[in-house]
Amino acid sequence: MTPKTLLAATAAAAALAVPAAAQDLTPVGFGTNWVAQAEHGGYYQAVADGTYAACGLDVTIVPGGPQVNNRAQLLAGKIQFHMGGNVLQAFSAVAEEIPLKVVAAHFQKEPQVIMTHPGAVGSFEGLTELPTLFIGDNGFQSFYQWMMDAYGFTAEQRRPYTFNPAPFIADPQSGQQGYVTSEPFAVEREGGFEPDVYLIADAGFTSYATTVEAMASTIEEMPEAVKCFVEGSAIGWTRYLYGDPSAANDLIQADNPDMSDEQIAFSIEAMKEYGIVDSGAALELGIGAMTPAKVKDFYDKMVAAGVAEPGLDFMSAFDFSFANTGAAMPVKWELTGE
Repeated sequence: MTPKTLLAATAAAAALAVPAAAQDLTPVGFGTNWVAQAEHGGYYQAVADGTYAACGLDVTIVPGGPQVNNRAQLLAGKIQFHMGGNVLQAFSAVAEEIPLKVVAAHFQKEPQVIMTHPGAVGSFEGLTELPTLFIGDNGFQSFYQWMMDAYGFTAEQRRPYTFNPAPFIADPQSGQQGYVTSEPFAVEREGGFEPDVYLIADAGFTSYATTVEAMASTIEEMPEAVKCFVEGSAIGWTRYLYGDPSAANDLIQADNPDMSDEQIAFSIEAMKEYGIVDSGAALELGIGAMTPAKVKDFYDKMVAAGVAEPGLDFMSAFDFSFANTGAAMPVKWELTGE
C-alpha cells in the first residue's frame, strides 16, 4: 500500500470510528427481495459492524420471501429502501409512472447462469444446440427473450423450470437456469456432478442487479440518509468480501436458520470468482457504482428484444449522485492492498 492509500484508509477508518452514541440515529427499513443469504451479505455486514450507525442510520433489514412483497412496502412508505432484482424493474417503474429511483447497484453483473452437464457444450453459443433448456416463467419473459434475439435460441427449446433440479440432473442433453451463487451448489450436492456454468452477463446481458431503490420523495427529504445507506452498503460489501464476514453470517443465519455454512461459503466464493459484486466500473468507482452508458446499453438491448417499451425516459429512474463516490475504496485498499 502506498503512503497515499494508507493515509486514505486511515482517514476512512477514523471517520467510521465516531461513536454512534454521539448522534441520534435515523431509523430506516431495507427490504430484501428474498430470504436472508450470502447474496445480501454486504448489508448484514454494515449492520453487524456498525457502519450504518457510524454515519447516522439505524437500519432494519426486512427479509423477503415467497409470501413477502417488500416492493409494495416501499411504495407504501413502510420502508425507505428496497433491493431490486435487475434494472428491468426500473424501466417498468418509468412505464407505470412510479416515482422510484435506483441509487446504487451492488451487483455489477446479473448472477443468472445457464448450467449444463460437464462437457455438454463448449460455449454459451453452444447452448443453442441443446434440445431442452429449463427456464422459469420470469426468465422466459426477460433474459430468454434477449437470448433469442441476440443468439438465436428458440421458444421450442424452453421447458418450464419449477425450481426442482431433478429433470435437469436426469437429462444430460439439457440446460437449466440458476444463480451462479446457488443452483450449481444444489446440483453438485443432489446430482453428484459439478455442472458447467455460463454466466449470461458475460455473454452480453449487461444489466446491473441487486439494486437499491428509493422513492423520489425519500431522496428529496432525506438525502443524507440515502448517502449513508448507499456508501455504508458499499463499505459493508467490501468488508464482507475481503474481510471477516462471520458476524454478518451470524445475522443471516439468525434470519434464515436453513442457510448452511457450506452454502454461504460457496456463494461468497462464486461472487468473487465471477466478479458479481466487484468488477467493471466498481473497480474504479467502488462497489455499487453505476454508469449511464451501461444503463443505456442494456435498455437498447431490451427494446430490441421486445422486453422494454421503446421511447421511455428510462434515465429518469436512476440517480447516479450517491453510488459513484468511491467511499469504499479506502477500505478495500486497507483490506487487500490493491
